[in-house]
Amino acid sequence: MSAERPRSPSINDVAELANVSYQTVSRVLNNHPNVKASTRAKVQAAIDQLGYSPNSAARTLVTGRSRILGVITLDVDNVDGLPPMYGIERRARDHGYFVSTATLDRVTRASMRAAVDQLAEQRVAGMVVIVPTEAASDAMASLPPGLPLVLIEGEPGRGIATAAVDQQAGARRATEHLLELGHETVFHVRGLSDWMQTQDRISGWRGALAAAGREAPMPLAGDWTARSGYEAGLMLARIPELTAVFAGNDDMALGILLALSERGLRVPEDVSVVGFDDGTAPGYYNPPLTTVRQDFTTVGRRAIEMLLEQIAHGTRYEERFVSEPELIVRKSTAPVRAQRR
Repeated sequence: MSAERPRSPSINDVAELANVSYQTVSRVLNNHPNVKASTRAKVQAAIDQLGYSPNSAARTLVTGRSRILGVITLDVDNVDGLPPMYGIERRARDHGYFVSTATLDRVTRASMRAAVDQLAEQRVAGMVVIVPTEAASDAMASLPPGLPLVLIEGEPGRGIATAAVDQQAGARRATEHLLELGHETVFHVRGLSDWMQTQDRISGWRGALAAAGREAPMPLAGDWTARSGYEAGLMLARIPELTAVFAGNDDMALGILLALSERGLRVPEDVSVVGFDDGTAPGYYNPPLTTVRQDFTTVGRRAIEMLLEQIAHGTRYEERFVSEPELIVRKSTAPVRAQRR
Protein backbone atom coordinates (compact mmCIF):
# COMPACT_ATOMS: atom_id res chain seq x y z
CA MET A 1 0.00 0.00 0.00
CA SER A 2 1.27 3.45 -0.89
CA ALA A 3 1.24 6.10 1.77
CA GLU A 4 -1.02 9.12 1.24
CA ARG A 5 0.85 12.29 0.42
CA PRO A 6 0.48 14.65 3.38
CA ARG A 7 -1.45 17.82 2.59
CA SER A 8 0.13 21.22 3.01
CA PRO A 9 -0.70 22.99 6.28
CA SER A 10 -3.53 25.51 6.03
CA ILE A 11 -4.27 28.80 7.68
CA ASN A 12 -6.93 26.98 9.72
CA ASP A 13 -4.25 24.56 10.97
CA VAL A 14 -2.20 27.53 12.13
CA ALA A 15 -5.23 29.01 13.88
CA GLU A 16 -5.98 25.71 15.65
CA LEU A 17 -2.40 25.18 16.80
CA ALA A 18 -2.10 28.75 18.06
CA ASN A 19 -5.59 28.59 19.62
CA VAL A 20 -6.72 31.76 17.83
CA SER A 21 -9.23 32.57 15.10
CA TYR A 22 -8.57 32.50 11.35
CA GLN A 23 -9.03 36.29 11.36
CA THR A 24 -6.25 36.68 13.93
CA VAL A 25 -3.84 34.66 11.80
CA SER A 26 -4.81 36.81 8.83
CA ARG A 27 -4.08 39.97 10.85
CA VAL A 28 -0.65 38.64 11.81
CA LEU A 29 0.12 37.86 8.17
CA ASN A 30 -1.14 41.34 7.33
CA ASN A 31 1.02 43.02 10.00
CA HIS A 32 -2.11 44.52 11.52
CA PRO A 33 -1.22 46.81 14.44
CA ASN A 34 -4.13 45.67 16.66
CA VAL A 35 -2.57 42.33 17.61
CA LYS A 36 -0.90 41.77 20.97
CA ALA A 37 2.81 40.99 20.82
CA SER A 38 2.24 37.73 22.73
CA THR A 39 -0.48 36.65 20.28
CA ARG A 40 1.69 37.57 17.31
CA ALA A 41 4.55 35.50 18.71
CA LYS A 42 2.23 32.53 19.31
CA VAL A 43 0.90 32.66 15.75
CA GLN A 44 4.38 33.02 14.27
CA ALA A 45 5.55 30.01 16.30
CA ALA A 46 2.67 27.95 14.90
CA ILE A 47 3.53 29.09 11.36
CA ASP A 48 7.16 28.06 11.86
CA GLN A 49 6.24 24.72 13.45
CA LEU A 50 3.85 23.77 10.63
CA GLY A 51 5.96 25.21 7.85
CA TYR A 52 2.93 27.11 6.63
CA SER A 53 3.21 29.31 3.52
CA PRO A 54 0.33 31.58 2.40
CA ASN A 55 1.18 30.77 -1.21
CA SER A 56 1.12 26.99 -0.95
CA ALA A 57 -2.64 26.50 -0.81
CA ALA A 58 -3.23 28.83 -3.74
CA ARG A 59 -1.36 26.40 -5.96
CA THR A 60 -3.78 23.61 -5.05
CA LEU A 61 -6.66 25.58 -6.58
CA VAL A 62 -5.61 24.55 -10.09
CA THR A 63 -5.50 20.83 -9.29
CA GLY A 64 -8.85 20.01 -7.71
CA ARG A 65 -12.30 21.36 -8.44
CA SER A 66 -15.56 21.43 -6.55
CA ARG A 67 -19.03 22.84 -7.08
CA ILE A 68 -18.06 25.82 -4.97
CA LEU A 69 -17.18 29.28 -6.22
CA GLY A 70 -15.10 31.52 -3.98
CA VAL A 71 -15.82 35.20 -3.43
CA ILE A 72 -13.36 37.58 -1.77
CA THR A 73 -14.86 40.86 -0.64
CA LEU A 74 -14.36 43.59 1.90
CA ASP A 75 -15.93 43.44 5.35
CA VAL A 76 -19.72 43.18 5.16
CA ASP A 77 -20.09 46.67 6.65
CA ASN A 78 -18.84 48.02 3.34
CA VAL A 79 -21.99 48.61 1.29
CA ASP A 80 -20.12 48.99 -2.01
CA GLY A 81 -19.10 45.35 -1.90
CA LEU A 82 -22.53 43.91 -1.14
CA PRO A 83 -24.76 44.59 -4.19
CA PRO A 84 -22.80 42.29 -6.54
CA MET A 85 -23.34 39.39 -4.13
CA TYR A 86 -27.02 39.17 -4.99
CA GLY A 87 -26.36 38.56 -8.67
CA ILE A 88 -23.44 36.25 -7.90
CA GLU A 89 -25.27 33.94 -5.53
CA ARG A 90 -28.37 33.61 -7.69
CA ARG A 91 -26.45 33.06 -10.92
CA ALA A 92 -24.15 30.52 -9.28
CA ARG A 93 -27.14 28.65 -7.88
CA ASP A 94 -28.74 28.59 -11.32
CA HIS A 95 -25.69 26.69 -12.57
CA GLY A 96 -25.53 24.27 -9.64
CA TYR A 97 -22.75 26.00 -7.70
CA PHE A 98 -22.56 27.21 -4.12
CA VAL A 99 -20.74 30.36 -3.04
CA SER A 100 -18.20 30.56 -0.23
CA THR A 101 -17.11 34.02 0.92
CA ALA A 102 -13.91 35.31 2.51
CA THR A 103 -14.01 38.87 3.86
CA LEU A 104 -11.17 41.30 4.43
CA ASP A 105 -10.85 44.14 6.92
CA ARG A 106 -7.65 45.41 5.30
CA VAL A 107 -6.34 45.09 1.76
CA THR A 108 -2.71 44.06 1.36
CA ARG A 109 -0.90 41.35 -0.54
CA ALA A 110 -0.70 39.24 2.62
CA SER A 111 -4.38 39.57 3.51
CA MET A 112 -5.41 38.75 -0.05
CA ARG A 113 -3.19 35.68 0.01
CA ALA A 114 -4.70 34.61 3.32
CA ALA A 115 -8.21 34.91 1.85
CA VAL A 116 -7.17 32.85 -1.17
CA ASP A 117 -5.72 30.25 1.18
CA GLN A 118 -8.99 30.06 3.13
CA LEU A 119 -10.93 29.39 -0.09
CA ALA A 120 -8.28 26.98 -1.34
CA GLU A 121 -9.08 24.65 1.55
CA GLN A 122 -12.48 24.10 -0.11
CA ARG A 123 -10.90 23.56 -3.54
CA VAL A 124 -13.11 26.18 -5.11
CA ALA A 125 -13.53 25.91 -8.86
CA GLY A 126 -12.79 29.60 -9.37
CA MET A 127 -12.96 32.96 -7.66
CA VAL A 128 -14.66 36.34 -7.96
CA VAL A 129 -12.92 39.22 -6.20
CA ILE A 130 -14.86 42.34 -5.15
CA VAL A 131 -12.00 44.42 -3.76
CA PRO A 132 -11.63 47.47 -6.03
CA THR A 133 -8.12 48.59 -5.10
CA GLU A 134 -4.79 48.44 -6.89
CA ALA A 135 -3.36 46.31 -4.08
CA ALA A 136 -5.99 43.65 -4.76
CA SER A 137 -5.33 43.69 -8.50
CA ASP A 138 -1.59 43.36 -7.82
CA ALA A 139 -2.12 40.37 -5.54
CA MET A 140 -4.51 38.59 -7.89
CA ALA A 141 -2.23 39.06 -10.89
CA SER A 142 0.36 36.87 -9.16
CA LEU A 143 -1.96 33.88 -8.66
CA PRO A 144 -1.47 30.66 -10.67
CA PRO A 145 -2.41 31.35 -14.32
CA GLY A 146 -4.66 28.28 -14.49
CA LEU A 147 -7.00 29.54 -11.77
CA PRO A 148 -10.33 30.84 -13.17
CA LEU A 149 -10.65 34.37 -11.84
CA VAL A 150 -12.84 37.46 -12.34
CA LEU A 151 -12.38 40.86 -10.69
CA ILE A 152 -15.39 43.09 -10.09
CA GLU A 153 -14.31 46.73 -10.49
CA GLY A 154 -10.78 45.45 -11.00
CA GLU A 155 -7.99 47.17 -12.88
CA PRO A 156 -8.02 46.21 -16.59
CA GLY A 157 -4.94 45.18 -18.55
CA ARG A 158 -3.57 42.60 -16.10
CA GLY A 159 -4.56 39.47 -17.99
CA ILE A 160 -7.60 38.94 -15.73
CA ALA A 161 -11.29 39.13 -16.64
CA THR A 162 -13.13 42.09 -15.13
CA ALA A 163 -16.74 43.17 -14.76
CA ALA A 164 -17.42 46.77 -13.85
CA VAL A 165 -19.67 49.80 -13.99
CA ASP A 166 -18.45 52.70 -16.12
CA GLN A 167 -17.59 54.91 -13.16
CA GLN A 168 -16.23 57.77 -15.25
CA ALA A 169 -19.39 57.92 -17.35
CA GLY A 170 -21.56 58.01 -14.22
CA ALA A 171 -19.57 60.82 -12.62
CA ARG A 172 -19.51 62.73 -15.89
CA ARG A 173 -23.28 62.46 -16.25
CA ALA A 174 -23.86 63.61 -12.66
CA THR A 175 -21.65 66.66 -13.21
CA GLU A 176 -23.20 67.46 -16.59
CA HIS A 177 -26.65 67.34 -15.00
CA LEU A 178 -25.65 70.04 -12.52
CA LEU A 179 -23.99 72.16 -15.21
CA GLU A 180 -27.10 71.87 -17.39
CA LEU A 181 -29.09 73.30 -14.48
CA GLY A 182 -26.95 76.44 -14.73
CA HIS A 183 -24.40 75.92 -11.96
CA GLU A 184 -21.08 77.67 -12.58
CA THR A 185 -19.08 74.83 -11.05
CA VAL A 186 -19.57 71.61 -9.08
CA PHE A 187 -17.76 70.73 -5.86
CA HIS A 188 -16.86 67.08 -5.19
CA VAL A 189 -16.48 64.94 -2.06
CA ARG A 190 -14.42 61.89 -3.00
CA GLY A 191 -14.19 58.41 -1.51
CA LEU A 192 -11.10 56.57 -0.27
CA SER A 193 -8.10 57.55 -2.34
CA ASP A 194 -6.82 54.01 -2.97
CA TRP A 195 -10.12 52.85 -4.49
CA MET A 196 -10.25 52.73 -8.27
CA GLN A 197 -13.86 53.95 -8.24
CA THR A 198 -12.68 57.08 -6.45
CA GLN A 199 -10.12 57.89 -9.12
CA ASP A 200 -12.53 57.09 -11.97
CA ARG A 201 -15.27 59.28 -10.48
CA ILE A 202 -12.81 62.13 -10.03
CA SER A 203 -11.75 61.73 -13.67
CA GLY A 204 -15.36 61.82 -14.87
CA TRP A 205 -16.15 64.88 -12.73
CA ARG A 206 -13.06 66.77 -13.89
CA GLY A 207 -13.64 65.77 -17.50
CA ALA A 208 -17.17 67.18 -17.51
CA LEU A 209 -16.00 70.45 -15.97
CA ALA A 210 -13.11 70.74 -18.42
CA ALA A 211 -15.41 70.09 -21.38
CA ALA A 212 -17.60 72.96 -20.17
CA GLY A 213 -14.59 75.26 -19.77
CA ARG A 214 -14.79 75.27 -15.97
CA GLU A 215 -11.96 74.81 -13.51
CA ALA A 216 -12.38 71.94 -11.07
CA PRO A 217 -12.26 72.90 -7.36
CA MET A 218 -10.07 70.85 -5.05
CA PRO A 219 -12.02 67.68 -4.12
CA LEU A 220 -12.76 67.19 -0.43
CA ALA A 221 -11.68 63.92 1.17
CA GLY A 222 -14.20 61.36 2.40
CA ASP A 223 -14.17 57.66 3.26
CA TRP A 224 -17.58 56.55 1.90
CA THR A 225 -19.30 57.06 5.28
CA ALA A 226 -22.11 59.49 6.12
CA ARG A 227 -19.90 60.87 8.89
CA SER A 228 -17.19 61.88 6.43
CA GLY A 229 -19.83 63.45 4.18
CA TYR A 230 -21.16 65.41 7.14
CA GLU A 231 -17.69 66.73 7.98
CA ALA A 232 -17.07 67.69 4.34
CA GLY A 233 -20.52 69.31 4.22
CA LEU A 234 -19.66 71.57 7.16
CA MET A 235 -16.61 72.80 5.23
CA LEU A 236 -18.58 73.25 2.01
CA ALA A 237 -21.22 75.31 3.81
CA ARG A 238 -18.58 77.99 4.46
CA ILE A 239 -17.98 78.55 0.73
CA PRO A 240 -20.10 81.51 -0.46
CA GLU A 241 -20.14 80.42 -4.13
CA LEU A 242 -21.33 76.90 -3.34
CA THR A 243 -24.43 75.93 -5.33
CA ALA A 244 -23.77 72.31 -6.37
CA VAL A 245 -22.10 69.24 -4.87
CA PHE A 246 -21.38 65.82 -6.38
CA ALA A 247 -20.80 63.26 -3.62
CA GLY A 248 -18.75 60.14 -4.32
CA ASN A 249 -21.53 57.92 -2.93
CA ASP A 250 -25.00 58.18 -1.42
CA ASP A 251 -23.88 57.71 2.19
CA MET A 252 -21.61 60.75 1.96
CA ALA A 253 -24.43 62.66 0.25
CA LEU A 254 -26.64 61.88 3.25
CA GLY A 255 -24.08 63.41 5.59
CA ILE A 256 -23.78 66.45 3.32
CA LEU A 257 -27.55 66.97 3.43
CA LEU A 258 -27.51 67.04 7.23
CA ALA A 259 -24.54 69.41 7.41
CA LEU A 260 -26.09 71.87 4.96
CA SER A 261 -29.39 71.77 6.83
CA GLU A 262 -27.66 72.52 10.12
CA ARG A 263 -25.96 75.51 8.52
CA GLY A 264 -29.27 76.89 7.28
CA LEU A 265 -28.82 75.95 3.62
CA ARG A 266 -31.78 74.41 1.82
CA VAL A 267 -31.55 71.56 -0.70
CA PRO A 268 -32.24 72.14 -3.54
CA GLU A 269 -33.22 75.81 -3.12
CA ASP A 270 -29.72 76.89 -2.03
CA VAL A 271 -27.52 73.91 -2.94
CA SER A 272 -28.09 70.99 -5.30
CA VAL A 273 -26.67 67.59 -4.26
CA VAL A 274 -26.05 64.48 -6.37
CA GLY A 275 -24.89 61.10 -5.05
CA PHE A 276 -23.70 57.84 -6.56
CA ASP A 277 -24.94 54.21 -6.13
CA ASP A 278 -28.76 54.34 -5.72
CA GLY A 279 -29.31 51.50 -3.28
CA THR A 280 -32.59 51.04 -1.44
CA ALA A 281 -32.54 54.26 0.63
CA PRO A 282 -31.77 57.41 -1.48
CA GLY A 283 -35.35 57.73 -2.70
CA TYR A 284 -36.36 58.25 0.94
CA TYR A 285 -33.78 60.90 1.88
CA ASN A 286 -35.07 64.39 2.69
CA PRO A 287 -35.22 65.50 -0.05
CA PRO A 288 -35.14 62.36 -2.22
CA LEU A 289 -31.63 62.17 -3.68
CA THR A 290 -30.66 62.60 -7.32
CA THR A 291 -28.01 59.95 -7.85
CA VAL A 292 -26.26 57.63 -10.30
CA ARG A 293 -27.65 54.11 -10.36
CA GLN A 294 -25.22 51.20 -10.69
CA ASP A 295 -26.66 47.91 -11.94
CA PHE A 296 -24.51 45.77 -9.68
CA THR A 297 -26.85 42.80 -10.01
CA THR A 298 -26.09 42.60 -13.73
CA VAL A 299 -22.38 43.07 -13.03
CA GLY A 300 -22.40 40.24 -10.50
CA ARG A 301 -24.30 37.89 -12.80
CA ARG A 302 -22.00 38.63 -15.71
CA ALA A 303 -18.96 38.01 -13.50
CA ILE A 304 -20.28 34.53 -12.72
CA GLU A 305 -20.95 33.82 -16.39
CA MET A 306 -17.39 34.85 -17.28
CA LEU A 307 -16.03 32.69 -14.47
CA LEU A 308 -18.04 29.64 -15.57
CA GLU A 309 -16.80 30.10 -19.14
CA GLN A 310 -13.22 29.97 -17.85
CA ILE A 311 -13.98 26.86 -15.79
CA ALA A 312 -15.51 25.17 -18.84
CA HIS A 313 -12.47 25.96 -20.99
CA GLY A 314 -10.00 25.13 -18.24
CA THR A 315 -8.05 28.35 -18.64
CA ARG A 316 -7.99 31.94 -17.46
CA TYR A 317 -8.26 34.73 -19.99
CA GLU A 318 -8.73 38.47 -20.09
CA GLU A 319 -12.17 39.86 -20.91
CA ARG A 320 -13.97 43.02 -19.80
CA PHE A 321 -17.67 43.65 -19.29
CA VAL A 322 -18.77 47.23 -18.62
CA SER A 323 -22.26 48.23 -17.47
CA GLU A 324 -23.54 51.73 -18.22
CA PRO A 325 -24.84 53.63 -15.17
CA GLU A 326 -28.06 55.63 -15.16
CA LEU A 327 -28.72 59.09 -13.73
CA ILE A 328 -31.81 59.05 -11.50
CA VAL A 329 -33.16 62.60 -11.09
CA ARG A 330 -35.08 63.29 -7.90
CA LYS A 331 -35.73 66.38 -5.78
CA SER A 332 -32.24 67.22 -4.47
CA THR A 333 -31.29 69.16 -7.62
CA ALA A 334 -32.80 72.31 -9.14
CA PRO A 335 -31.94 75.09 -11.61
CA VAL A 336 -29.44 77.56 -10.29
CA ARG A 337 -31.87 80.48 -10.67
CA ALA A 338 -33.71 79.16 -7.61
CA GLN A 339 -30.52 79.15 -5.59
CA ARG A 340 -28.39 81.67 -3.75
CA ARG A 341 -25.97 83.88 -5.66
